[in-house]
Order: sequence, then structure tokens, then C-alpha cells
Amino acid sequence: MDDGRAHPLLAQIPLTVSPFVSLPKATTLPYTYKSLPSTLPPSSTGEGSEEEKPRYVISQSGHAAHPDEIIASCQALQAHLKKMQKDAEATLQKWQDDIKERELAEKRRVAPGWLDREEKILEPQRRQPSQGQGNSAQENIMDMQDGGGPPERSLTQEGEELDRAFGGIQLK
Repeated sequence: MDDGRAHPLLAQIPLTVSPFVSLPKATTLPYTYKSLPSTLPPSSTGEGSEEEKPRYVISQSGHAAHPDEIIASCQALQAHLKKMQKDAEATLQKWQDDIKERELAEKRRVAPGWLDREEKILEPQRRQPSQGQGNSAQENIMDMQDGGGPPERSLTQEGEELDRAFGGIQLK
């Protein structure tokens, strides 16, 4: 359509006009219409008088930035990550403290007063020998049995008790 003539192939196609289709009409512009220039002049009010830094670092996606802008965004990202890590550590510490508190409450419920004392390991106290008794009276308490006799005698009594309970078993 360079010269106002249709292409020879397009001229061969018959066109039909449909009464249901109306083509849009061209708008008329007022006589006072002026088109805007492609570049705007600098502001006369002084706003934006600060020169923008040239954006010569261009990414693969087409985003352009100045190195100072990149450094500022990296520092902001780093500060955000540190804040998130600090919040996560605080949440984790609170969670661990809550677990310890629950365990401590359970232990206090099972054995009240045990955790509130300084001495944690129970040790038997040794008897102080009285003035009138000699060294022969100091026998080990663990060697004594319920009857207070020596251990050999108690072993035979235990055997007799087992025989009475289960019946006598004779070895052949």
C-alpha cells in the first residue's frame, strides 16, 4: 500500500460488508492540540536538580543500576538477614527455655523439694563410735544381716528358707 494501491493478491479476495459490524470512527483533535516532546526539559522549580548517577551496570534481565545502588541494596539485604537470624535465634532460645521449664515442673511434680536443695547426691552418714566401745564393735553394717549375725550363718538360713518354700531337692 505504498502508492495507495492494494497488493495484487489482496485485491483478488472479495470483501463483504456486514450490517452488524461498525468500524470505529477516527477521533478529531482540537486545533489547539500540541504534541509533547519526547524528552522533558529539566525542572525549573529546583526539584530533582541532583544529578542521577549513570547506571552503567546492566544485568541480564535488562535492569540497570549504579554500583552505589547495588552496594546499598546488598547492605540492606544483609541487615534484613541478620535481623531475621537474630529473631530466629531468639525464638529458638525461648522454645528451649520453655521445654526446660516444662521438664523442671514435671520433675518438681514427681519429687517436690528435691531440686530446691543444694545436696543432690545422697550419701550414708557414718556412725561415730561411742567412747565405751572398742574397734571390735565397729563392724561394717553391710556385712550384718537382719538378725545381726555374721553372713555365713545367714546364708544357711536362706538355703533353709528356699527348701521350705520350694521343697527339698536332693542331689543324686
